[in-house]
Amino acid sequence: MKINTIGISLGPQLLPGVLSVIAGSIDVISFLGLGGLFTAHITGNLILIAAHIVTGSAVSLARLLSVPVFILVLGLTRLLAVGLEAAGLAPLQPLLLLQLLLLAGTLALGVAAGSPAAPDATNTVLAGMLGVSAMAVQNALVQISLKWAPSTAVMTTNITRFMIDVGEVLFGSDPAEVTGARSRAQCTWPAIVGFTAGASLGAACFAAAGMWSLVLPTGLALLALALVTKIEDGR
Repeated sequence: MKINTIGISLGPQLLPGVLSVIAGSIDVISFLGLGGLFTAHITGNLILIAAHIVTGSAVSLARLLSVPVFILVLGLTRLLAVGLEAAGLAPLQPLLLLQLLLLAGTLALGVAAGSPAAPDATNTVLAGMLGVSAMAVQNALVQISLKWAPSTAVMTTNITRFMIDVGEVLFGSDPAEVTGARSRAQCTWPAIVGFTAGASLGAACFAAAGMWSLVLPTGLALLALALVTKIEDGR
């Protein structure tokens, strides 16, 4: 119950919106600065790996590692959440802290790798894997602690859901269905706007500051943690 009340008190827009900006910004920054690596989700990496294999071209080490690392960290995050819940602790705040630490590591190693980074350099690969890990934690924490929220990293599903719900609100005949669709749409649009804004800001920051642009998602992760911490302390 504590987890759910935290989510509701944060509102259907604020925390998922911030997390979506983080996802959009780090995804574009990693793509531009870490050899075309997607960190916020694995779909793009799977497609690129398959394309490289079929065409016989080389696949970067970071991209090859991204899928198993993402899956492994998802599993470990779930185990961590189970342990926290068994100890009587809500997992949201610790998982946000873990994400912040991983993003801080991504920032440090990304800056050390330089801009543009050599795709298979040690710092590049490590920065990419920390970024992938941070986003695996974010994807997991939304499923674990913000079950009412939409995905903060997969916009295809969100946009599809949003447009279906808008259609239901405009043309639906069942009042209960219309009410549910309106509620879902109110939760979904901030994630769509946030991811779009994050991608735009990330690209602009990378153009201006190179890998130092990773300060943006790292700072926003600190903001997300502060939001939840403030609510925790107020209870």
